[in-house]
Amino acid sequence: MAEIERYDISEQWAHSGLIKAGDFCFLSYCVGNIGGTIEEQINGAFDHMEERLAMVGLTLESVVQMDCLFRDVWNIPVMEKIIKERFNGKYPVRKSIQTEFAHVGGKEGLLFQADAVAYCGK
Repeated sequence: MAEIERYDISEQWAHSGLIKAGDFCFLSYCVGNIGGTIEEQINGAFDHMEERLAMVGLTLESVVQMDCLFRDVWNIPVMEKIIKERFNGKYPVRKSIQTEFAHVGGKEGLLFQADAVAYCGK
């Protein structure tokens, strides 16, 4: 097996933001623009995802699977519109989950988070 490479490591939170293992990259806790509107947070999460993917030479088009976490799952249409704008027709499989985030800011704070798997093989 190829070496497992870890990127964007947080000692404070004890996690890696991106792990490259074999032909796949695993991304967790992609968030951005916390405290902003749902549109701003979804775009911020995808910006964060793009930054991490760039660490290994990938783009959003490499994403094959996403778990999308919402404070209010009824915001799925907002996310779908943004995915259409940002993924250039290369849509990943995905699921959407509603959750209470254990995050500073309470109900006015974190509204959206994405985790993803990207293909990084040949």
